Amino acid sequence: MNVLEVEGLTKVYGEGENRVVALDHVSFQVKKGEFVAIVGASGSGKSTLMNLMGGIDFPTEGKVFVEGKNIYELNESERAIFRRRNVGIIYQFYNLIPTLTAEENIMLPCLLDHRKADEKKLNTILEVTGLTDRRGHLPGQLSGGQQQRVSVGRAMVNDPAFILADEPTGNLDSKSSKEIMELLMSTNKCRNQTLIVITHDEKIALQADRIITIGDGRIVRDEVVR
Repeated sequence: MNVLEVEGLTKVYGEGENRVVALDHVSFQVKKGEFVAIVGASGSGKSTLMNLMGGIDFPTEGKVFVEGKNIYELNESERAIFRRRNVGIIYQFYNLIPTLTAEENIMLPCLLDHRKADEKKLNTILEVTGLTDRRGHLPGQLSGGQQQRVSVGRAMVNDPAFILADEPTGNLDSKSSKEIMELLMSTNKCRNQTLIVITHDEKIALQADRIITIGDGRIVRDEVVR
């Protein structure tokens, strides 16, 4: 079963002499439970692809289906709600709310939907992420690695179709980077959680089941490595 289908995805910025093709008719599918790494040099189109897969930006052409739903048939408000409920996004710089505690940041997608916290699920996520004794701490009271664990927990809370991680270790030291990748890979294997990681780190990419290489806005290689 494909949880993500990308069809002819294209993104063009500007016109005339200023026209830049950031993404050029990219197509691929991701199956349930896959761990896919997307790699490429700076300016290759990785970030543009991530924003389009996550429904953050709007394509010039093409479609993105998440569990069979074309997300670009939704209006901006509907797409934001769909993204919150169905895509778990992890950013390089955490994107936590500084005035919310660790547990409140984890539960934020549910709170935005005006749903009461599922205490059992919250406690499980806090345990899995190693944050049980930090649950009441604000982001400013946590290390970088702990803050990224909070963002991983937030991405997990709605049991999304897939987790989309943008350079999740790019702002961390080597020890914290290793711990975050172990956490993400454990989530992928133990929970069968589909994982897509945008990275420039070859060591991270080689841990994936599959590597998609982007160059000049196109897929130049798509290979199964495991």
